[in-house]
Amino acid sequence: MKLSNLTGRLLLAVALSLATPAGSVAVAQQVGSVGAKRTSAVGRVAVDNAAPVLERNVRAHMEFLASDAMQGRGSGTQFELLAGHYIASQLRQFGVEPAGDAATGGKSFLQTIALTRQAFAAAPVLSFSANGAEKRLAHGKEMLVGRIAAAGLKGSLQKLRAGEKPTAGAVVLLSQSDGSGVQQLFQQANAMGRAGAMAVLVAETPAIRERWAAMGADLPQLPLAGAGDAGSSSSSILILSTDAYKELQAVADGTPISIEGTLAPTQTNSTWNVVGVLRGSDPRLASEAVLLSAHMDHLGVGSGQTGDQIYNGADDDASGVVAVLELARALAGVGAKPKRTIYFVLFGSEEKGGHGANYFLAHPPVALAQMVANLEFEMIGRPDPKVAADTLWLTGYERSNLGAELARQGARLVQDPHPEQNFFQRSDNYALARRGVVAHTVSSFGLHPEYHQPGDDIAHIDFAHMTRAINSMVSPVVWLVNSNFTPTWVEGKKP
Repeated sequence: MKLSNLTGRLLLAVALSLATPAGSVAVAQQVGSVGAKRTSAVGRVAVDNAAPVLERNVRAHMEFLASDAMQGRGSGTQFELLAGHYIASQLRQFGVEPAGDAATGGKSFLQTIALTRQAFAAAPVLSFSANGAEKRLAHGKEMLVGRIAAAGLKGSLQKLRAGEKPTAGAVVLLSQSDGSGVQQLFQQANAMGRAGAMAVLVAETPAIRERWAAMGADLPQLPLAGAGDAGSSSSSILILSTDAYKELQAVADGTPISIEGTLAPTQTNSTWNVVGVLRGSDPRLASEAVLLSAHMDHLGVGSGQTGDQIYNGADDDASGVVAVLELARALAGVGAKPKRTIYFVLFGSEEKGGHGANYFLAHPPVALAQMVANLEFEMIGRPDPKVAADTLWLTGYERSNLGAELARQGARLVQDPHPEQNFFQRSDNYALARRGVVAHTVSSFGLHPEYHQPGDDIAHIDFAHMTRAINSMVSPVVWLVNSNFTPTWVEGKKP
C-alpha cells in the first residue's frame, strides 16, 4: 500500500529528528577517536568502544533504512529521497562536509538528477512470419514484456543455449531446461544481452504463469533516462507463453522479428545522490581522492502478489549504505585528517539503470584521473558459505592490484567465488571502472533466495557478521587514504 504525501512528509520529519544528536543515542555513542572507551549516558553503563564499528550502531541504521516505513526505498520515489536526507544528516554529524549540488553553494549533500520515462499507450506486439502467415503476440496475452529498450525493435531470430555467443543485434530464443527458475532464467537472458543480443525471448515458468494476469495488466515502460546517461545499452527481455515459445522453436533461424508499440507522452521524475567529503590534509596527496560508495535505492513496493509486497532491500543494499556510513564515522573520528581526500557517495536509482552513478560521472567533484580507487559496498549483510567465516570478497579481484594490497594490510578480502554471475559488471563500480577508475565491489552475497524478493528484510540480516565485516575494512581503508600506494589495472584486465 502506498503512503500519502502527507505521511511521507511526517516520516521525513521523524527521521530528521531521530538523526539529531539529542535524539540518537546510537550515533552519539561513538563519535570520537577510534578505539576510545567512554561511558554511556544511558544508565551510566560503561561501554567498550575498542572496535571502531559497533553492532548497535549498525542495527540503528538498518532498522530505519530497511523498515517497512521506508516502503522499499523505490528508485526515484519520496522514500529514496527520505533515505537520502537520513544519510546526509548522519554524515553531517560525523563531521563530513556536504559536496552535492553546486547550485546550493556546496551546502547540500544531495544531488538532484532529472529522470524521464515513457510508457506504452497500448500493449506492444511481437510479430514474425510462420508458414506464410503473420503471427502477432501481444503483451498480456501470448507474451509479457519483462524489459524493453525501445518502441521499435527489429532483428533476426537466433536459437541459442545459455553460454553461447549471439550475433550482434540478434533476437535470441533462449533454450532452457524445465527446471529453470525465474532468477536463473533472467541471469541467462541478461548474459545474452551483455554479449550483444538486442532482445532475448524466454519461456514462461510456473511461477510466472501464476502472476501472468497481474503482470500483463500493466503496460510496460521504457527504461528511465537520466541526466548524464550515455544512452540505454540494455537489451529487451520478453517472456513467451508455452504455446508461443513452441511456435518460435518451429521457425527457422534468421526469421525477421519485430517488436513494436506506441508510446504515451513523456513523464518526468527525479532521483538523488548523496555526496559528502573529508578533505585531505597532505599538500600533495589531498588532490587525490578515494571514493567509498553504495546505492541507497531498492525495488519499492510490488503488486500482483499476495502477502508481503514491500521489497525492504536490507541486504541489497541498506547493508552497503551502513558500511559507508560507519566508515565515515570511523574515518572522521580518528583525529588527524586523512592525507588523501575521501568522498562518501550513496547513489540513487542503481536498480533502474545506474542513473545516479552516471550523473556523478558526468558531474564529478574531482577529475576522474584524480580518483585513485573506488570501493563499492553491496550486500554484506549475510555471510557467503563459499568463503571462510568473516571473509568478504571483491568483484574483479584479479583485474587490479587493489584487492591483494588491501589483503596485505589486513583486509579479509578474497577473490569473488561466483565468477559466472558477472558481479563486477552488476554494480555502480562498473560505470567508474569503464571510465578508468580502479573500482571494485566489496560483498559477501552468497546467492541467497531472498535476493530481489520481499524476504530481503532485517530478519534475515546477520548483524554480528555485518559488524565484523565493516570493522575488518576500517584499518585497510585508513591505510589506503594515508598511503602513497596508487592502485593499477593488471595488464589486459582493464574494462
